[in-house]
Amino acid sequence: LRVQNKKLYLATFAALLGPLSFGFVLGYSSPVIPELRKIDDPRLRLDSSQASWFGSVVTLGAAAGGVLGGYIVDKVGRKLSLMLCSIPYVFGYIVIISAQNVWMLYFGRMLTGLATGITSLVVPVYISEVSHPKVRGMLGSCVQLMVVTGILGAYVAGIRLKWRWLAVLCSFPSCIMLLFMSFMPETPRFLLNQSKRSEAIAALCFLRGPHADHAWECRQIEASVQEEGLNLSEFKNPSIYRPLLIGVALMFFQQVTGINAVMFYAETIFEDANFKDSRMASVVVGSIQVCFTALAAIIIDKTGRKVLLYISGIIMALSTALFGLYFKIILPDQNNSSNPDVWFILNSASPGTESSTSWLAVVSLGLFVAGFALGWGPIPWLVISEIFPLRAKGISSGACVLTNWIMAFLITKEFNDFIGFLTSYGTFWLFSAFCCLSVIFTAFYVPETKGQTLEQIEAYFRRS
Repeated sequence: LRVQNKKLYLATFAALLGPLSFGFVLGYSSPVIPELRKIDDPRLRLDSSQASWFGSVVTLGAAAGGVLGGYIVDKVGRKLSLMLCSIPYVFGYIVIISAQNVWMLYFGRMLTGLATGITSLVVPVYISEVSHPKVRGMLGSCVQLMVVTGILGAYVAGIRLKWRWLAVLCSFPSCIMLLFMSFMPETPRFLLNQSKRSEAIAALCFLRGPHADHAWECRQIEASVQEEGLNLSEFKNPSIYRPLLIGVALMFFQQVTGINAVMFYAETIFEDANFKDSRMASVVVGSIQVCFTALAAIIIDKTGRKVLLYISGIIMALSTALFGLYFKIILPDQNNSSNPDVWFILNSASPGTESSTSWLAVVSLGLFVAGFALGWGPIPWLVISEIFPLRAKGISSGACVLTNWIMAFLITKEFNDFIGFLTSYGTFWLFSAFCCLSVIFTAFYVPETKGQTLEQIEAYFRRS
């Protein structure tokens, strides 16, 4: 058992370097945007609109990466897809490091976003297909754990490093992933789907150890992969369209909680709310996220997916309502403002008001991040890696990742406009309403997948 676990964990770790890279991409904008807003070089200095594009253009690249990833994951396999996505990561950072104008910054962010979209699709699929049911929840949750670790790493490194050197550091995990993945096996399910039985047995031997019953597991997988190919007409089949609708809805709700708006602009929000050390405040937020995502990974195979989604949704609904209350208190005359810029609005707060109510912002943000990390952060990615039948996995996962990143782009890019249209407190109360809806959706539509094999989950959707 020890040999089996060591090798399975080694394969998982190699794949998890992808989400670590993904986290560095997401976290990069938070320390860099304030620096580039004040930089001396006018060619690189960002105004408010350019700053929002710098933060959000990565999500457009990721949406394209989701579509591309959905295609290549079924064509070239899970392992090679992960190795290939190292290329746009590295090239994207090279473009950023050598940037001479704002458009080069955008292009570099777009390339790293493309890699992020492929990674966010392929890694959960790889991990779910190499894992066995008793640890699949824990290992699947580690995807989000590595994402938030990468975000925290970018925040911490951003305290000391200038933006170019931070880009150099952020390129390292993807290079290491390329090296490690070259020694790891392809997933047995993909190999059997390609009629490579002897290679699938060898992969199972690596992942489960020499003493496991590889032939039995092969037969179980083969029973579910006999039907090859997928016609669009088959999406009329409930066993294919029901998990797809559930996956798309999970990704929609994950983003409309407002998490990316908060994380992309965490440091700027703290800075303009007159916190003495906005970068350290962002590090605290990132640390909370890492701790609670780790907690979710530890307990998910005992508590189940749905319980954590309920707890997470309720905590986020309460905390975003409190955040709205904070903005209502410090910005009582905001409706009279004709400027929708979040930085302008935060700076127009009444002098001295922040210091007396800043604890409310800290508590609200801390609660929100903890709640998200406990459920709605890791679990949607885990569930979409579990519920799709093998032949529909590429297309369905691609649709879910595309939904996630398009919603992330809309929320991140239009955050300023939401504040201008709905007021800042109205925006956070809208996020709170969506958190409540996410709990209701979980109760009625999300299946519990704890302890089940991927074949049993597939059979559940066929029966229902």
